[in-house]
Amino acid sequence: MYNGFVKVAAVTPEVKVADIEFNKKEIVKKIAEACAHGAEIIVFPELGITSYTCGDLFLQKTLLSRAVEALVYIRDHVRNALVFVGLPFAFRGKVYNVAAALYKGRILALIPKCNIPNYSEFYEKRYFTEGRREPVYINIGEDRVPFGTDILFEGSNGYDGVIVGAEICEDAWVIDTPSSAHAAAGANLIVNLSASDEVVGKDDFRKNLISALSARLVSGYVYSCAGEGESTQDLVFGGGSIIAENGKLLSEAPLFENSITYADIDVQKLSAERRRMNTFESASVESYLHLSFGLSEEELSLETRPGRFPFVPEDEGTRSKRCEQILSIQAMGLKKRLKHTGAKRAVIGLSGGLDSTLAFLVSARAFDSLGLPRKDIIAVTMPGFGTTDRTYNNALELAKSFGATVKEISIRDAVRQHFKDIGHDESVHDVTYENSQARERTQILMDVANGMGGLVIGTGDLSELALGWATYNGDHMSMYGVNGGVPKTLVRHLVRYEADNSGSRVLSRVLEDVLDTPVSPELLPPENGEISQKTEDLVGPYELHDFFLYYVLRYGFEPCKIFKLAELAFEGEHDSETILKWLKTFYRRFFSQQFKRSCLPDGPKVGTVAVSPRGDLRMPSDAEASIWLEQLNAIRL
Repeated sequence: MYNGFVKVAAVTPEVKVADIEFNKKEIVKKIAEACAHGAEIIVFPELGITSYTCGDLFLQKTLLSRAVEALVYIRDHVRNALVFVGLPFAFRGKVYNVAAALYKGRILALIPKCNIPNYSEFYEKRYFTEGRREPVYINIGEDRVPFGTDILFEGSNGYDGVIVGAEICEDAWVIDTPSSAHAAAGANLIVNLSASDEVVGKDDFRKNLISALSARLVSGYVYSCAGEGESTQDLVFGGGSIIAENGKLLSEAPLFENSITYADIDVQKLSAERRRMNTFESASVESYLHLSFGLSEEELSLETRPGRFPFVPEDEGTRSKRCEQILSIQAMGLKKRLKHTGAKRAVIGLSGGLDSTLAFLVSARAFDSLGLPRKDIIAVTMPGFGTTDRTYNNALELAKSFGATVKEISIRDAVRQHFKDIGHDESVHDVTYENSQARERTQILMDVANGMGGLVIGTGDLSELALGWATYNGDHMSMYGVNGGVPKTLVRHLVRYEADNSGSRVLSRVLEDVLDTPVSPELLPPENGEISQKTEDLVGPYELHDFFLYYVLRYGFEPCKIFKLAELAFEGEHDSETILKWLKTFYRRFFSQQFKRSCLPDGPKVGTVAVSPRGDLRMPSDAEASIWLEQLNAIRL
């Protein structure tokens, strides 16, 4: 287990019906293969030592005794992994369908199946008895072994470590699953030893079932299913093992192909989710027995690299659907505010940049929904010392293409008078020079809105708010901030979505050029007519900051883990030194600029990460970043 990740494996080995000698050697071979791949938790199918389809042979003493002998053989070949194998087990005159947990040459426990199916093609009650919950101790060779369902296995990595609970096949299909009790008792990883036969459509049902279970339990879920080699007298078993994490399908094995499927479960992420959800409450754990096993702390080779854009779906279809949902949320939020206040006009400072373009597009949707004329969207362009022809013309064309009303108000003379009033030298291009322009623009927008009975629509996005990249009481302020929940990397896709679906060549061309324009507040004079002040040169790439923001706020990860994830995600794009530099910048700015977020205007939340002081982020403005930066300063490249 490294940085909260534990590598798991779901194995579907070849089996021969009732050929225990063959099956035990196949299991040992697959354990060695999975361990060589770095797996720390390995799960085999239900009754895998004997095969699931033994029928009345489960009542034969020869089969039962040889299965236990095989378990001891397998036990002796298990070293640095927690392994679950299935077998029939006789106890006090009854036969149980059990999962044996093995670790470092020991049998840690036997977990019996609770729910014994006896319908359709299943007739397990002919052989098996329902398992007991409270553990009792039995002897298997030299091992004193607890036998019962209420047993959890704790990886000895301390805080945010993995806690494993086990169930068997049908246990996952019932109303009151054993895994529900396991999760309430602290388990964050569930393993399921299964033998589920194939009928048309069942594979999709299983995937949905396991994914939904992992989501409801806020856990990882490793589901190993029997495959080729089982008897085909009446049924066919196709494997198709599944690994899921909190509703997300991480990995699945191909059907009708015996194989090992791997995935990395992020236990720290699961713990963060549970901490955040106050409705995820622990139940009484008095009946549970907790057993320890060890985990390696060596760095893992992850099966899947984290995506560079956690706010942006990779699949095009999902991305388009997400864009439409977000635009609708933004527009509905603004619609309600306009309707409630009785405002008939929306006033937007339209710069020709990305954020103001999105706010304008959202305003048009809101006006259409209210049945208000688009001419009452007042697009105010306010040329200043840094305005370029490119952004100025794009702003005009965008407004005209929607039939909005354009007001042009230059800020140059007013700002120069302000410089004169406060004794500032115009040739000194410092923060006063820049912020005076931003505040003058905000004053104009507020006063225009007052004069026209309108609302000032804020344009600042989530990424800027996280970094504090906004002028206090300048572009930081509005009467309703429609973009405050949208990170910069997603803003681009929303504008792209509108460009692709506008139905107008002129509008698409304007939006395409807006997308190609460097992000800039345009507060410093241009150089040769081009933008001289590029935001990402000053505060760092937004793709990095959005990555950091997601893992800081969504899961509360430690800086060293975020750094490692970013190294993996941006390999070949940004080197380690660059990532570390901007991660330090992120933490410094995120903490020092909270005072701006503490007094944000209203605006709609659109995703799971948000910084509203009334909602998701209740953070003191005077918090220190020292312990986070201390961890980053300790990193040696």
